[in-house]
Amino acid sequence: MVDIDTILFDLDGTLVDSRKDIVKAVNFTLGRLGLPKRPAELIVSYIGLGIRDLLRKSLGEEKGSLAGRALKIFSEYFSKHCVDESRLYPHVEEILDYFRNKRKAVITNRNRESAEITLKKLGVINYFQEIFGGDDENCVKPSACPLDRVASRLKFNKAKTIMVGDMDIDILAGKNFGILTCWVAYGLGNKEDVEKIGPGYIIDDIIELKDVIKK
Repeated sequence: MVDIDTILFDLDGTLVDSRKDIVKAVNFTLGRLGLPKRPAELIVSYIGLGIRDLLRKSLGEEKGSLAGRALKIFSEYFSKHCVDESRLYPHVEEILDYFRNKRKAVITNRNRESAEITLKKLGVINYFQEIFGGDDENCVKPSACPLDRVASRLKFNKAKTIMVGDMDIDILAGKNFGILTCWVAYGLGNKEDVEKIGPGYIIDDIIELKDVIKK
């Protein structure tokens, strides 16, 4: 077990299963633009690098000129419907409470507003000292930039910090920042992609953080 005082969590696929709401928002956006809906599995495969990237891929290269309109439609819809069907993964609230005396932050590539709405409506926002979103497209995971910005605010010790996430970009961000990493295998990430990077820890259920991090 490792002595950790700061835990950085990814949001989608790690704390929250938000796939259905994201798929609905994308297909609503496409419908408003007069475009055909995309299969849910395809949209889910685009999740990871932020809303702008998600919409660009969902639109396709030939419809790239609609990206600005798509972002406006998506953002307005998603701010109202980002927790229609989203749920915490099993044991998330239990583990947040178990580590209630540790500093915790969420670092997500989705925009901060919808992240805050989601965490608030799911009743766990007060567990976190910082929520950092991907509003600046030049400061998103897998870059270490988001972690660096959060570090400047929380003043945490990198040697006692761990990044917990479900995708390769989360593990890369942690490694690029020089901290421990833990991959949760139940989320959206591809096992082969993550294993190539070599996370420090791999868990099948977030409750297993009890066996990784000293209380």
